[in-house]
Amino acid sequence: MSLSSRYRVIIVFFLVLPLTGCLFRTRVVDRPVSTAPLKATSQAELLSYINAQAAKIQSMQATVDIDTSVGGEKKGKITDYQQIRGYVLVRKPAMLRMIGLLPIVRSRAFDMVSDGHDFKLSIPPKNRFVMGRDDIETHNSQQPLENLRPQIIYNSLLLQPIDPQNEIAVLENGAEQVSDAKGHWFEQADYVIDVVRKQDSGWFLSRKIVFSRTNLLPDLQLAYDENGDVATETRYRNYQEYSGQSFPSIVQIKRPQEEYNITLSIVKLTLNQPLPDDKFVLQQPAGAEVIHLDKPQSSSAAGPRMQAADK
Repeated sequence: MSLSSRYRVIIVFFLVLPLTGCLFRTRVVDRPVSTAPLKATSQAELLSYINAQAAKIQSMQATVDIDTSVGGEKKGKITDYQQIRGYVLVRKPAMLRMIGLLPIVRSRAFDMVSDGHDFKLSIPPKNRFVMGRDDIETHNSQQPLENLRPQIIYNSLLLQPIDPQNEIAVLENGAEQVSDAKGHWFEQADYVIDVVRKQDSGWFLSRKIVFSRTNLLPDLQLAYDENGDVATETRYRNYQEYSGQSFPSIVQIKRPQEEYNITLSIVKLTLNQPLPDDKFVLQQPAGAEVIHLDKPQSSSAAGPRMQAADK
């Protein structure tokens, strides 16, 4: 058969194919898509929002309800802890204090403070006082909440501006799964700002800020470590007006590697009021066991037991 004859046979085959139902079948792709009206914007406007929001909020005083859970696939189980009342104080550039109260008696379960470099943690129920640098990680798989650092809370609560000297931000068109009031799940388009940061070891994906297309507000922030793994996942829910600023009333913080989740539900929030230095001073209680995380510890002093304090 000549080459031209072969081409004619192929052409005839594809012309006849649609007429022969036994040679094909059609399947319906079931992927519900949200019908909510979506807003459009540009990369420049999203970056402007991030930087403007970072500049607007210089301090915050919040009364919060704190829900904590520990566990996941690694542990094979999840333990939910009783909700406690707490207070969060933040002052830029890097000051944070967080206090948790024991249920019913309302005495202090923990008191944690940081200046952005060093932190102190007092746990009265265990008579412990922990000190160290914010960047020291303990990775205690038996007591995951020992890995909590003030800067995790700080960076989750406040959007950080894009640093033009060390960061590059690009726009990505993405999609996320959202649910309606009846619990039905839909796919909905979103905007993602990918922030790539320069370190001494090179460039790496530092964070992703996901904007909902229904209101053009951030509803998710993913912070990455230098290995490309998600270090912190923060979800923002139910934006409300506080002191003339739009701010999420629910902040859900997830640490997938350590397998713990903390949800802060805002009861009261005041923004941009003066916070003096003494609000961020935490004195060592007399007689407390002192643990320096940047110094070798004996096996009997492995670190604070924050889970016990939360009970």
